[in-house]
Amino acid sequence: MSQNASETHRLSVRLARNAGDLAAVQHLRWQVFVEEMGAEGREPGLRLERDPFDAFCDHLLVTCEDCGSGAAQVVGTYRLLRESVARRHGGFYSSTEFDLRPLLRRTRRTGDLLELGRSCVLPDHRNSHTISLLWRGISSYVAQHNIAALFGCASFPGTDPEVHAAGLSYLAHHHLAPDETRPLVRGRVGIPLERLARGSYDERGALMSLPPLIKGYLRTGAQFGEGAFVDHAFRTIDVCVILPVDRVSQRYANRFNVAA
Repeated sequence: MSQNASETHRLSVRLARNAGDLAAVQHLRWQVFVEEMGAEGREPGLRLERDPFDAFCDHLLVTCEDCGSGAAQVVGTYRLLRESVARRHGGFYSSTEFDLRPLLRRTRRTGDLLELGRSCVLPDHRNSHTISLLWRGISSYVAQHNIAALFGCASFPGTDPEVHAAGLSYLAHHHLAPDETRPLVRGRVGIPLERLARGSYDERGALMSLPPLIKGYLRTGAQFGEGAFVDHAFRTIDVCVILPVDRVSQRYANRFNVAA
């Protein structure tokens, strides 16, 4: 049996330390989001996927120490934004798509929120080992910063909700966050999460059809906001995911499927 790249190379996980690390992360995101997934690329000459939030976020990265010559190659990443930092810099990225006020009110009494975003992994490294390393890094970060809950946007590919009608409806019927903490989709490009009536579709098939990252989140006990956001720039349909820290464990993180 052949081995994948993560099994035959030395990988490690850490936070970005400098501008060079950040540029490597942004280039990785360009490779995955723009070149592979067809997102809108705003800086084709630079081949960097970046936005104003990058400057004040922490960036978790998995590096391959021996994938090429010279410096270690960044092969996976998550963008991390703590509530205390977001409040100083104009808010969370997810608030451009969802009204987060119910979640913010509820968790303020117990600890910081942590927004997870821009998750991606190079194709040759999309396996449980890379994902486990990313979640090992997230777990350490959560413990260091007294995080009460993780949240962020997760995506279905494409912009036609009817393609994902069963999967979106399954989330609406079985995994909505409680009313008092449930974010609500914003704006005219927001759509109802429920596309099909209960009992009118194959629920097991709907579960199996979910994107791997969303299925991974469900294994940790994830809950979801109300509605979905059609992101035409990234050519995705986004849902808001909430992960209370007490639901997340390394036992589940190790079972994550291919992410991004």
